[in-house]
Amino acid sequence: MNYRHAYHAGNFADVLKHVVLAALIDALKAKPTPFAVIDTHAGSGCYALEGKEAEKTGEWREGVGRLLFPDVGPHASSGGTLPPLLRHWLDGLLSLPGNEQGLKLYPGSPLQAARAMRANDSAQLCELQPEEATRLRELLHSDKRMHVHQRDGYEALKALLPPKEKRGLVLIDPPYEAQEAEYRLIEQAIKGALVRWPTGVYAVWYPIKQRSQVQPFLRWLGHCGARRVLRAELLVHPDDSPLRLNGSGMAILNAPWKLDETLREPLRALSRLLAQGRPAEWRLDWLLEEGAAPPPSPLPRSHGRR
Repeated sequence: MNYRHAYHAGNFADVLKHVVLAALIDALKAKPTPFAVIDTHAGSGCYALEGKEAEKTGEWREGVGRLLFPDVGPHASSGGTLPPLLRHWLDGLLSLPGNEQGLKLYPGSPLQAARAMRANDSAQLCELQPEEATRLRELLHSDKRMHVHQRDGYEALKALLPPKEKRGLVLIDPPYEAQEAEYRLIEQAIKGALVRWPTGVYAVWYPIKQRSQVQPFLRWLGHCGARRVLRAELLVHPDDSPLRLNGSGMAILNAPWKLDETLREPLRALSRLLAQGRPAEWRLDWLLEEGAAPPPSPLPRSHGRR
């Protein structure tokens, strides 16, 4: 695989993903019993924003960089303050060793999870690319809670679920190099995972270029077998071009209680702060609600040509 997240670390899609991740971990910490985090596509864990990859794209400046100075410029937040969840998340980034003089390093999902978890929680981190897995091991080698596996994350779910803690979160954040075919891999992985661990929380990040590409997956989620499915999306461009990343979303299966209320104000603020030349759009709704009848089943997909 050729994808390297170092080029995109800290962009607007990362901000959405990691704010949702922070909210999920906070919800899990509301109970004293330990939980597990399983990351199927963990990456290398930390990225230098002054490195050649991040400097080449500069994507982080239109993402997390916008949150560093929310009170100035055309994207200033109303009232001059960030919502508490965003403020707490950003403070966590700035407290990372190496960021004493400003945001120089951007932690990936494994490191953000490690810094938010408690002493009795644990994480299983899967990364298939040898170089990325090696860097991740080096980063977390002294943390006995964090376990790195150089293997396919989808396949690993068969062995890792259910975790011994019996509660927790699976984060599925693939690079989508297989494009639309990636959704079918996710569907198969979730289908098997829900059989093994029906009470687990599953958070799936997905890119939005053209709405038609993601819509079949969103319809499938309405029949996936979870108790409820919450969708959170942020669009900084219209979702009608395959040539760029126009937005991204997080689908949360078995979403914790009141997660929608937790995310509403942060999403509203992000749509204001991360807008790029036009008003950004955000969406927060239930694709599947507990006790509600699921939407009509979609027609079977045809694999042949018309």
